[in-house]
Amino acid sequence: MSDATTVRPHLLRWFDSRRIVFWHDPDGQYAGDLDGLDLSGVQTIRVSNDEFGIKNRLLHEEPEGKFLVYRSGPVPTGIGNWLLDLELAYGVFTADRTALVMQDLGLVGQSIGEVVQAHERFFNAAKRVQSLKALLSSEDDAAKLRAKISAVVLGQREHSLLEITRTLLTENAKETRTKFDSLVDFCLDDFYWRGVASIYGYQSASPSIDDLVLWIFRKAIEGFKSDRPGGLRNIQLDFASLRNDRRSQDAMATLAKRAARDLDYKSTVEGASFRDLVAVDLFEEIDQKIISDLARAVAEQTVTPREVGEVVRVRQSSVWIDGYRQLYTAVASASELLGELASQDLGMQSFDDGLERYRREWFRIDQLYRQFVYATRTAEYPKLLEALREQVEKRYTNKFVYELGNNWQQQVDQVEKWRSTALRSQADFYSRFVEPLVRDGDKKAVVIISDAMRYEVADELGSLIRQEDRFDANLEAVLGVVPSYTQLGMAALLPHSTLRHSVDAKTVLADDQPTNNTAFRSKILEGVGGSAIQAEDFKALNAEERRELYKANRVLYVYHNRIDATGDKPGTERQVFEAVDDTLRDIVDLVKKLASANATNIFITADHGFLFQDEALADTFFLSTKPQGDEIKVVNRRFVLGRGLKVDNAFVTFEAAQLGLQSDLEVQIPKSIHRLRLAGGGSRFVHGGATLQEIVVPVLVVNKKRKSDTRLVNVEVWPESDKITTGQVVVRLFQTEKVSDKIQPRTLRAGLYVGETLISNLVDLTFDQTSDDKRDRYQSARMLLIQESSDYNNRAVEFRLEERIPNTNQWRVFVKAFYTLKRSFASDFDF
Repeated sequence: MSDATTVRPHLLRWFDSRRIVFWHDPDGQYAGDLDGLDLSGVQTIRVSNDEFGIKNRLLHEEPEGKFLVYRSGPVPTGIGNWLLDLELAYGVFTADRTALVMQDLGLVGQSIGEVVQAHERFFNAAKRVQSLKALLSSEDDAAKLRAKISAVVLGQREHSLLEITRTLLTENAKETRTKFDSLVDFCLDDFYWRGVASIYGYQSASPSIDDLVLWIFRKAIEGFKSDRPGGLRNIQLDFASLRNDRRSQDAMATLAKRAARDLDYKSTVEGASFRDLVAVDLFEEIDQKIISDLARAVAEQTVTPREVGEVVRVRQSSVWIDGYRQLYTAVASASELLGELASQDLGMQSFDDGLERYRREWFRIDQLYRQFVYATRTAEYPKLLEALREQVEKRYTNKFVYELGNNWQQQVDQVEKWRSTALRSQADFYSRFVEPLVRDGDKKAVVIISDAMRYEVADELGSLIRQEDRFDANLEAVLGVVPSYTQLGMAALLPHSTLRHSVDAKTVLADDQPTNNTAFRSKILEGVGGSAIQAEDFKALNAEERRELYKANRVLYVYHNRIDATGDKPGTERQVFEAVDDTLRDIVDLVKKLASANATNIFITADHGFLFQDEALADTFFLSTKPQGDEIKVVNRRFVLGRGLKVDNAFVTFEAAQLGLQSDLEVQIPKSIHRLRLAGGGSRFVHGGATLQEIVVPVLVVNKKRKSDTRLVNVEVWPESDKITTGQVVVRLFQTEKVSDKIQPRTLRAGLYVGETLISNLVDLTFDQTSDDKRDRYQSARMLLIQESSDYNNRAVEFRLEERIPNTNQWRVFVKAFYTLKRSFASDFDF
């Protein structure tokens, strides 16, 4: 290097703190370039056997002047150098490249010089050097300098082994190696592998990222056990960080899939019990194994619903849960459903007893069946549940739907008038729920009618609404009208004195007014100061328009139709449970929009329920008998309207008056769950009959409160000691109450800190237990100390539970406990 212009910035920095700079240039490389330095205010003196004269000039003739004293050739040693005292006082500048770089970096020491020389190519680009300088500290040693050079080469600020490894593994997951090749190009790969060997314990004669990945996962399978002094705690901690940090989660999942295949992990766990795998989530094959075995055990009923529920709860924190959540839900639902069926007595003492038992307990089986079918249909790997699905369908249809239908039919056969002392009639809905509320004129009411939302769906909806802050929901029921079909059910919910069919039986009249569309219903509601609107139209209004609509009406009916619209079409009837799921979200959103329009009293109900079986129905579910009579007006799969209908044992026959209808029509209902076989249309989803699923109609009473009433569950730390004496500590945690609609799950992370320095792994914890038993609400956080924790021995250590600040990536302390670190680290951290 002989271009003096590259030396000029370094000389200027020297003159910032000196008036005299001595420059030794033994080879005279810069002798011809001195005049081009352009050092403003600085005089250049060339040493030429005139040291005494130079010394006199510097000290006596011009004691205030600035001078560059340049000496080429050999420098006399000892007392032979007349300028030695001044050189010692002011220092000697050298244009040696290594020295210049070290000066530029602000670092000193032989080891630093060796790093600069070894990676000379890196320092040829000013941009790289500037990026490096932004990361440096004056206390950096050679190892940290190399680490920070590596960070610059990789295009990042973080220089720890963890962060460099994160970058290289993320790249490897994409099957590229550009960044790693950059380390090789700058002679930094050997430094990286030495660090991996000393800190992580990975050693290989020919190391590679691919091989490192397999080594890491192999050690993870073994639980990071090692005979190495200090064990494999560092890679164990960093492995957890790599898997849990959002920056590398996807990459680690990709690498895990590759490792599972290369290590043939599936065969490793083939003979393992699912119980031994519950706490393991290295590979998605574990979830597949657990679900497969658990589904088999549920089908064979060799596992209790309680144990299944606990396994499913624990697996919710699996890295792979997003791909298997629906399967776990399906297994849990099936387990609970089969457990309920095994213990349920489906007998009933009376008509009212049947209604009460359905709304109190039996509805849950329909709900579990729906949740199972929906989860199975929307799962990514439904074949894992094929045997369980067959068992659920068989048990649900034969043990529950068919048996319950037959038992209930015995009660229906004895009915002389379609009334109950247990449930008010659906025809009394307005007079029972709405009219008392709006009677005095100072309150308003909104009624949401969701077509075919049966009781079990409303039960789940009520829970979802209660989970919303400041909302309460109480579920009641009414006895649905018969036939349980849309036109009659919708008419029954309107204010009226009488209900009857038109002469042709195609229209239901309320007080002689048609009710078969929203416009007709709105006209009837005008009589009580109200109106009607479709849910889609209401949602399409802006906030101000919704407030004005609510303000203008004492009573507002909002009609929602997704379940019935889906189930009644042959091509979509099997998607009815998907429609239910959409409906639940729709109505929660609708309730919140109504509340924002100032509605505080909201009723959610339905026109009727439904029967549904996902399996294709056998011939035994269809009547071979056809309805007969003098005048048959309407024939549906579940009911017949006409005059002079012929009595048949396959049907239960009602006069209109028995059903509270004012007409001369007769109604026939196929007994139990049977259908009439009709051309076209579907047969899995039906309504119109008199089964409990069709006629126990929900009324969900929703109120908006003024004060917040939801909160996260409380968690306490219960330390068993106030000292940490080993390389790990297990901290006991207690969820003080069970999770419910209003007391909601809490997700926290645990760590050990000295000040703001983390000295352990971070553990993610979810507190979501719904058990009343306190013993079920304990958890433990296993904290592993990092190697650097040895610097804090005999210091106070803070165990923190932190929670994420909503809508941010920031965390705040939820609760803390204090320990004292008192231990010897010699055996654990002897690297």
